[in-house]
Amino acid sequence: MDDIWARFTTDMIARVSGPMKFRLVLQPVMAAFFAIRSGLADARAGKAPYLWALALGRGSREAMVESGWKSVGRVFILAVVLDVVYQLYVLRFVYPVQAIVVAFILAIVPYIILRGLTTRLARWNAERHHDQPQTPLTGPHHGGAPPHPPRI
Repeated sequence: MDDIWARFTTDMIARVSGPMKFRLVLQPVMAAFFAIRSGLADARAGKAPYLWALALGRGSREAMVESGWKSVGRVFILAVVLDVVYQLYVLRFVYPVQAIVVAFILAIVPYIILRGLTTRLARWNAERHHDQPQTPLTGPHHGGAPPHPPRI
């Protein structure tokens, strides 16, 4: 068991400086894109932050997991495939558990964190703009010239 754990940690650490390290940036960026898009949609729909709602069981967990998978599933699968390619190239063997762990870390973790954070920030921003008093100079035009008076 110690050999498996030692190989696992050594292989995981080697990915940071080994070939194909571009994916360590690319995949979380892709997951972030989908998380921000979904988080903004959640904020517009008035939904609770994703992980918070998932953990506390607000709403249908099955529908929430399906929504998350629909959004980030391709990134996860791409992460698994790229890690298998990395393993074949560098390790000359495929360790499926390592591929799933790497994909989870590179795709699912950033997605879950950023989707909820985006929802919170979008809601906070909307509340902040909603609470500001509007004057004729700053009304719905957000700065700029005041609205034209009606013609009589």
